[in-house]
Amino acid sequence: MHNLILFDEPSLRTALLPFTFTRPVAAIRIGIQTIAEKWGSRLAAEPSYLTESYLRAKFPARYGTDNLYVNGAVCPTPALVARVQALQAEEALTAPDGLLLALRSARSFAQPPTAAEAATVHACVEPMTIIRALPDLFLNNGDQIRADFAFLTAGRPSQPITDPHPRCYAPENIFIEEGAVIRAAVLNAEGGPIYIGRNAVISEGTVMIGPFALCEQATVNWGGKMRNNTTIGPHCKVGGEVGNSIFFGHSNKAHDGFLGNSVIGEWCNLGANTNNSNLKNDYTTVKLHSYGTGQLEDTGRLFCGLMMGDHTKAGISTMFNTGTVIGVNVNVYGPGFQPKFVRSFSWGGAVEGFSVYRLEKAVQVARETVARRGVDFTDEDEAILREVYRREVEAVAPAPTLLIP
Repeated sequence: MHNLILFDEPSLRTALLPFTFTRPVAAIRIGIQTIAEKWGSRLAAEPSYLTESYLRAKFPARYGTDNLYVNGAVCPTPALVARVQALQAEEALTAPDGLLLALRSARSFAQPPTAAEAATVHACVEPMTIIRALPDLFLNNGDQIRADFAFLTAGRPSQPITDPHPRCYAPENIFIEEGAVIRAAVLNAEGGPIYIGRNAVISEGTVMIGPFALCEQATVNWGGKMRNNTTIGPHCKVGGEVGNSIFFGHSNKAHDGFLGNSVIGEWCNLGANTNNSNLKNDYTTVKLHSYGTGQLEDTGRLFCGLMMGDHTKAGISTMFNTGTVIGVNVNVYGPGFQPKFVRSFSWGGAVEGFSVYRLEKAVQVARETVARRGVDFTDEDEAILREVYRREVEAVAPAPTLLIP
């Protein structure tokens, strides 16, 4: 068995901030699984990570004598998995543009490898999904739900719906894991599969359109309007209207309000009646903040909503503009549309302005947030947040007057 190591290609990692502030690229969820879970399940291997130095305590690399380095931004396909498995020692596989996809080597690289490290390089021209920019996450989510659904459900029977009141369209495209509860909901899988994870809950009055993934122990609250191409990650609680969006895990949007073409990290909370715009009134393409250039860059897309980093919270009735990027551990609230970019560890809103979210207070709130779900907030988790603070606050400019004690 190969020793699977998923590496962060540096330019792609930067392009996927703020989500990669707190995780390797491969730990991003798209479809039903994270990219790491996709590769691990398809190669029958336990993945480890070659990532930024400050993330390595939580996401270490494990080396062996036969290492298979795989680009963490690449989603597996059957053809690509076969090509990767066929690699011989010191052979590499690249995309048409030269991006390294995979490398088999006995060497233990301290930094992400490049194709130049290989003795032999093979080009891969098969169709594949590479997550190169933030909008790629929601743009490819429907197809990734389909791919994960086919893999995870192959040869397995779905659990039955025991409640007499749900209405299912194309029930052959609906798969329900053990312990899931569905009450008086409408599930329409005519346009794509619907996956309901273990111990997930779909409450009364929900309307759900596939492709859709409700992961383990996630909940859709009463009257939820769940549009297609959406993933609700493990332990999330959602309500209102959600479309073409991804929740990574342990995040809440429990009340009414619209979220579209958006990606929400872990441990986030969107207050009641929080809404985002995902289409401009003049129908021009959306610009999105780039951490690589430090300015707004044209996505070339008409639809693009909110990108929210881990541990961020939005107050009730918060309004997010088209193409908004919010960093890690932000507390945003107040009237009016919020800025299109809010730096990590900010506290405030569009009207009163923003100040620095005091580090010790932010860490305390993060610890309490995690504890409420019965999860340990580890020393490694705290060290990651402290390093993000150092990079995003201390290394950028002198701190302004603190807003909170």
